[in-house]
Order: sequence, then structure tokens, then C-alpha cells
Amino acid sequence: MASTNKYSRLLRTLLLILTLTSAMPGCISYKFNGSALDYTVYRTVHVSEFPIRAALVYPPLQQTFENELLDYIARNTRLQVVDGASDLQIEGEITGYSLSPQAVTENAYASQTRLTISVRVKYIDNKQESNNIDQTFSAYRDFDSSLMLNDVQDDLCQQISKELVELIFNATLGNW
Repeated sequence: MASTNKYSRLLRTLLLILTLTSAMPGCISYKFNGSALDYTVYRTVHVSEFPIRAALVYPPLQQTFENELLDYIARNTRLQVVDGASDLQIEGEITGYSLSPQAVTENAYASQTRLTISVRVKYIDNKQESNNIDQTFSAYRDFDSSLMLNDVQDDLCQQISKELVELIFNATLGNW
């Protein structure tokens, strides 16, 4: 009789613990890809064009990068993108687009080539100047040297642009 009572208490305790622990995750909310903006203060953002100022120029890169940046802001904030006066401004230029040989084989040929893109960003917080940033961000992708750049360039630029936008967002609007 005593052991049945003991098991009954143990079972009730376990059920209580399970109920509490399954309810707790619903009380806590984390958002790691969103912004840390106070939307009562910040309502608008202006994103300028990012002209290519690199020695090598791949014309579609500008549009690819700008579209990725605007889409990311729209998906991860409640800011309204406007032309003209705004609470926040993001402007800059694509300053680097370069190819460099990487892994060299025994024949002294590169087996991998690295495409690196650099973007200089000027982030202006018109409400709080201490948040302003003027910084260069870089990202790269390696590809097999047996492939022609023309065959992989669009895909690589898209991948690199996504990474650059995440870095820029986290340093500016994400307030990491």
C-alpha cells in the first residue's frame, strides 16, 4: 500500500514537471534574425544605390546586391523604405570585386579560385548619431579553377551578396 502511494506521488510529480517544462518554451520568444529597433522611434529607412567602384566590374552585381539588401530589410524589420528624408540611411559602394588563385597543385596551377566582394557601407542614424557606422564588409566564395567564371559568376554573386547583407544588417539594423 505504501509503495503504491509512493509511486502515485512520483507519477504526479513527473506529470507536473513535464507539464511545466512543456509550457515554458511558449513563454520565451527569441528572434535571432530580426532587428533590435525601437519602432516607436524608427519608422523609415532610405537605402541609396550602391555603385560599383571596383577595378573589375560585373554590372549585374549592383542590382543583385541592392535587391538582396532591400528584400532582407523588408523581411526582417517593420521599417518603411522611403526615398528622401528618413530616420535611418544606408548608403555605400561596392569597392572590391577580385579573383585570386587559392589551392595550388603540384603542377603550379591553382585548383581553386576565390571571388571576393567588398562593400563599403555608411549607416546614418538620424535620431542617435552614436549609432552611425562607416565600415567595409567583405565576403568570398571559392570555386574550382576548371570552371569558367562566366558559368558560376551569377550564383557566386548571389551567395556572396546574401552573406554581405546579413553582415551589414547585423552591424546596423540588427544592432548586434
